[in-house]
Amino acid sequence: MNKQNVEIYEYASELLDTPRAHLKLCLLQDETGLKITHDDKLLMIFKLTHDGMLAAGFVAKALGANVPPLGESSWARVSTGVFFRATSIAQLDYSNEASSLLLERWLNEADLQRGNRPK
Repeated sequence: MNKQNVEIYEYASELLDTPRAHLKLCLLQDETGLKITHDDKLLMIFKLTHDGMLAAGFVAKALGANVPPLGESSWARVSTGVFFRATSIAQLDYSNEASSLLLERWLNEADLQRGNRPK
């Protein structure tokens, strides 16, 4: 993970400690990048850089959401299993070829956990 482009807060780990069927997450894009929150507490920040927004797009996809336009927000309601995969995706080093295999697997798993059937 490139810590200059993605920050994951301790609260994200705390949420994963207790399995839940529903976490309501807010995705908000501002002039600094994308922020993901739960109950107004920061979980992740993706900086407005190529690598930061690349990771943000993949994380949003895992959550079943889109990166909202600048100044707007969107919502995702996911299980802790889906959120675990999203946080794992956020930590990938996209310059490493092996990351693409993990990315594809975790995106597929998140999709299945959200109730979508394989195509």
